[in-house]
Amino acid sequence: MADAIVLDIDGHELRVSNPAKVFFPERGETKFDLIEYYLSIGPAVMRRMGGRPTLLQRFPDGAGGKSFFQKRVTKGAPDWLHTTTVMTPNGTPSNALVLDDLAHVAWAVHMGCLGFHPWPFRAASPAITDELRIDLDPQPGTTFDMARVSALLIKELLDELGIEGFVKTTGSRGFHVYVPLQDRWGSVDVRAAAVALARELERRRPDLVTAAWWKEERGERIFIDYNQNAPHKTMFGAWSVRPRIGGQVSTPISWDAVETVDPDSLTIETVPRFLEAHGDPWASFDDDPQDISTLLEWFARDIDDGLMDAPWPPVYPKQPLEPPRVAPSRARNRGTNRLDPG
Repeated sequence: MADAIVLDIDGHELRVSNPAKVFFPERGETKFDLIEYYLSIGPAVMRRMGGRPTLLQRFPDGAGGKSFFQKRVTKGAPDWLHTTTVMTPNGTPSNALVLDDLAHVAWAVHMGCLGFHPWPFRAASPAITDELRIDLDPQPGTTFDMARVSALLIKELLDELGIEGFVKTTGSRGFHVYVPLQDRWGSVDVRAAAVALARELERRRPDLVTAAWWKEERGERIFIDYNQNAPHKTMFGAWSVRPRIGGQVSTPISWDAVETVDPDSLTIETVPRFLEAHGDPWASFDDDPQDISTLLEWFARDIDDGLMDAPWPPVYPKQPLEPPRVAPSRARNRGTNRLDPG
């Protein structure tokens, strides 16, 4: 393959340098192969990530190499790229890439992006968080079967509430569950709903899942990471290829597939065939935005019952209802409840 090629994508001309560079060494897929992957499933990609500001995870030397997160589009980018100002958790503004079309996706891949992390809002309506994102985070000592049971436990709870959720593999050891939301809430409220959901799951199966923020309290359980819904947080995108040497994909699946899915088999090579054979399991995602009022009522009930807010990540300012920001063991050792300066 030539040292560089020029592609015409969605009316934009994109020069791709070093297209034969190997990005995924297990089977030898290249930069150009990754671009072709996204183009081959373009409608599904754009349904989920289109119009969203997106944090780029760049691997200049391919999967397994060094990486960094790129929050802002740098000088020298094509003048047709769409960007928008977003805030990072520490309050820094950034001109983030907006995935307006597949040319934007291909440009990011050209820059070595092996992970798209979209924000949970559209660039056109940044004050409205339109997705509740539930991250099932396996802890040391847990198994993938435990993650399967945890995902189905979430499905059971959402069904009781009359809330429709959608599940995908993470491309690694866990699952993500997404809920499309009515345009009524900002990120603080959506995070509160996630806290309430995580706590209710823990009440039902304390042997299996945990809402404990501090790692020392989680044990060998699946952590329901509610803080993935904190303001300005992003999560790994649907249909996005993981920076693993096998090119595994964070793949939307049906709920029926949770019990049998092998996440390692869903790769840059196999997912286009999977999508062609089964269709897009998330095709109806935006058809019926959901109401999370009951979860917000549960959060308020817990506060009234004496619970505080769950801890926030350390990069955020101290929140009004937040407990002391110090690990329980350190608080005991110090004999104090003051904030941890770290």
